[in-house]
Amino acid sequence: MTSLLKKVSYTAFCAIRRQNLTKYKNLSGIRYASTKNQTEQVESESSSEALRLSQSAINRLKRIREDDGTFLRVVVEGGGCSGFQTKFEFDTKVDKDDILIEKDGVKVAIDNDSLEFVRGSTVDFQEELIRSAFAIVNNPQAEQGCSCGASFALKL
Repeated sequence: MTSLLKKVSYTAFCAIRRQNLTKYKNLSGIRYASTKNQTEQVESESSSEALRLSQSAINRLKRIREDDGTFLRVVVEGGGCSGFQTKFEFDTKVDKDDILIEKDGVKVAIDNDSLEFVRGSTVDFQEELIRSAFAIVNNPQAEQGCSCGASFALKL
């Protein structure tokens, strides 16, 4: 019973929070972690080595996107049970330090600092019985991550 409670509280603690969290700006020398991916990867046309988009992420973004210039933003922040977490949000403003990745009519933005933690990874959309969410998978910067996939630890 105790191990079940630990697992439940661990998973609940790792759940992605919806509120804005403080973004760490001085993390460019650190690398970070991720989870597995069984979805076919589609390489980004604009930044092939930087960040890839899976076909499931592209399909989901096509279904929910609006024609008002909205795109998915990926941000790496301090937090979660493994030290860092990935936040996904929709945005309409491209900042000067953003890299914009476009594939099949969808756009994903990531700032330079966050990119250093996920370079070579894939943005995926995962559908499970208990949740559906965007996730960073196959991250070469990752050493380990939590069971729910919301946070990660960096390779040192």
